Amino acid sequence: MSKVFLDWPKFPTAAESATRDEQLRANVRRATHTIRAKRGALAAERPDWQDLRDSAAALKDEALHHLDTYLEQLEAKVTEAGGIVHWAENAEDANRIVTDLVKQTGETEIIKIKSMLTEEIGLDGALEAVGISARETDLAAAIVQLGDDLPSHVVVPALHLNRTEIRDIFVREMGKHGRPAPDHLTDDPKELAEAARLHMREKFLKAKVAVSGANFLVAETGTLVIVESEGNGRMCLTLPDTLISVVGIEKVVPTWRDLEVFLQLLARNATGERMAPYTSSWTGVTDGDGPSTFHLVLVDNGRTRALADPVGRQALRCIRCGACMNVCPVYERTGGHAYGSVYPGPIGAILNPLLKGPDDPQTASLPYASSLCGACNEVCPVRIRFTDVLLKLRADVAEGDAKVKHPAEKAAFKAVGGVMDHHPLWNAAVKSAGKAGVLLPKNMGLPGPLHGWTDSRSIPDIPKRSFRTWWKRTDGGTK
Repeated sequence: MSKVFLDWPKFPTAAESATRDEQLRANVRRATHTIRAKRGALAAERPDWQDLRDSAAALKDEALHHLDTYLEQLEAKVTEAGGIVHWAENAEDANRIVTDLVKQTGETEIIKIKSMLTEEIGLDGALEAVGISARETDLAAAIVQLGDDLPSHVVVPALHLNRTEIRDIFVREMGKHGRPAPDHLTDDPKELAEAARLHMREKFLKAKVAVSGANFLVAETGTLVIVESEGNGRMCLTLPDTLISVVGIEKVVPTWRDLEVFLQLLARNATGERMAPYTSSWTGVTDGDGPSTFHLVLVDNGRTRALADPVGRQALRCIRCGACMNVCPVYERTGGHAYGSVYPGPIGAILNPLLKGPDDPQTASLPYASSLCGACNEVCPVRIRFTDVLLKLRADVAEGDAKVKHPAEKAAFKAVGGVMDHHPLWNAAVKSAGKAGVLLPKNMGLPGPLHGWTDSRSIPDIPKRSFRTWWKRTDGGTK
C-alpha cells in the first residue's frame, strides 16, 4: 500500500528522532543552503522585487475575497472549452471522483505529474485499493515513490536524500516497475537523470490516462498552468487520451495577465532560476491536439475553513515555492517528515492546522514548530505573515476549547479562572502559595500531567509574600 502520513507522531516526538539523524541533517542543510543562495542572488537582480511581492499578495487577496465568483467563472470557461468540472468537498470525494473516472477508461496503470494536493488527499492509495497503479514521472517524486518514502519538501520531495542513496534506490527498485537501472550505474547526476529518463519513457509512451495538479487556474479563460523544470509534465499533459487535473480551489487567479507577476516570482523562489524551463498551459480540449477528454476536479478539503479565519486565510495565498522552508532554522534541523504532512516547514506549520482545525492531535503541535525568527516572512513572495498566523494558532490552542487539550489542563484552567473571579478566594490562594513555596522541590519536575511544564523549565522561586501584601506595608499602600 502507498505510504501516507497516517497516525504520524506529534512534531516534538518526530523532531527529536530526526535531529539525531546526522546524515539527514547534512542532506537537508546542503540542499536548502544551495537553493537559498541562488534565490537570494536572483531576487537581488530585480529592482522591483518588493513591488512584485506587493502585487502578488494583492492579487491573491482579491481572488480569495471573491473566490466564489472566480470559481464559477472558471467552471463556465472550462465547460465552454470542452472540459468537465467536478467539485470535491473533501479528500474522500476527490479520491472517489478520480478513481471512478480512471475506472471508466478501463486502464490499470496511469502516469502522474508531481502534485502536492494528490499527496494531501492520498490519491495513490485510493487508486491502488482498486487495482490501479499510478506512477510518478517527476524525478524527485519518482525517487520518493520508488523508495517507498514520503515527500519532505514541496518543490524537491526527495531533498532529504543524497545522490548515493538515490542510486541505491534506482538499482534496487526500478526493475520491479518497468525498465531496470543500467548496469554499473554510478551516483553521477547525469547518469541518474538518464536512468530516470529511460525508465519513464516507457511509461509516457504507454499511458492512456494522466493525473496532474496545477500551479494556477485562470478564471478569465478557464486555463490551467503548470510550471516545471524537467519536461515530464508536458509529456503527461499532451500524450495521454484522458487528462484529469486535481487542483485546490485556492489556486485560482482572476486574469491571464495576473500570471505575469507570479511567473516572475515562482521560479526564482522555488529553484533559483530566472525562468522555469517549462511553463505549460491548456484550456479544455482541441481536436487532434493533446488529450481528447479533460476533467478538472476542484478540491476544498478544509480550504473554506481556512478562508473563514481572518488572520489565517493569508496562508491560502501560498504558491508552493518552498522558499520559507529553505530559510527556516527548524526545518533545516528536522527535515520535512517531522511535520507529518506533505506541507512541511513554516507553511506546513500554519496550513495544516488551518485545513484540519485545532482538534487534530498531530497538527495542534505544529504552530509551536517555529522559533518565530521571521525569516519566512522576509522571503515569502506573496507576503504571508507567518509569525502572525503562528501566534494566532497558538492562541487558538492555548486559550480556546480545543479537544486536544489534556482533561486535567482544562479542569485546572477552569478552576483557576473561578478563583480569580472571586476576590477573597484569590487573596487567600496568593497567601497560601507564598507559604507553600518553600515546600516545592527545586530540581524535580511537577507530578502527573503537569510535568510537561517543568520538562523545559525550572520552577521559579515563589516569594514569601505577594506584591499586594508588600504594597500595603509600604507607603504605596497609604497613598
